[in-house]
Amino acid sequence: MTVDLVKHAAEDADVVFAARVSTQGGETRFNESSERDAGLINFLMRDRHGSPFEHTSFTFYIEAPIFVVREFFRHRAGWSYNEESGRYKQLEPVFYLPADGRSLRQIGKPGAYDFIQGDYKQKSAVSGDLRRISTEAYTTYERLLDIGVAREVARMVLPVNIYTSFYATCNARSLMHFLGLRTARENAAFRSFPQREIELVAEGMETEFARTMPLTYAAFEANGRVAP
Repeated sequence: MTVDLVKHAAEDADVVFAARVSTQGGETRFNESSERDAGLINFLMRDRHGSPFEHTSFTFYIEAPIFVVREFFRHRAGWSYNEESGRYKQLEPVFYLPADGRSLRQIGKPGAYDFIQGDYKQKSAVSGDLRRISTEAYTTYERLLDIGVAREVARMVLPVNIYTSFYATCNARSLMHFLGLRTARENAAFRSFPQREIELVAEGMETEFARTMPLTYAAFEANGRVAP
């Protein structure tokens, strides 16, 4: 998966100044983050005063399989998207194949299940069939384009493991909500069951979040990874 933070206007001071306007009025100067700021951010996170975290912005460029992106786009509040169009350009022959260590078998029931490693037969079937179907589908796609079929029609033969690309813009609050749902962590207050492929995307975004807003990220971790 490709996850690039292409631009951002997000730092811990944005949260602090947005919160303090409630009691101190407007500020004109941003100062270095302090221990007092860390305490305020932790208070906001713990007591779920969420709006100060919305005064931030992250724009990510992401390349991922279509089946991952369709899950991603379920997140609407606080997100904006623009995606590569299969109507207006020819899609590239890049397909996702699970790594050898990817769990293949689901055990348990919906809402309370786990994944375990598949056996040799299952691993061979997944790898071989995905390679074959992806190759055959793209060959058919190109043949349809070559005889003049419109791109928006020809793309119908392509499987959901083909890659697409998109820009996603969010604020820190919506990003934390996404991370809380799309990662599985032992310290999370609420257990989540993300598909591994979207979790890979979330992990890349989380790395950038922790780097740009370390105090906010620490408070997110300390309070069970629950978005305020």
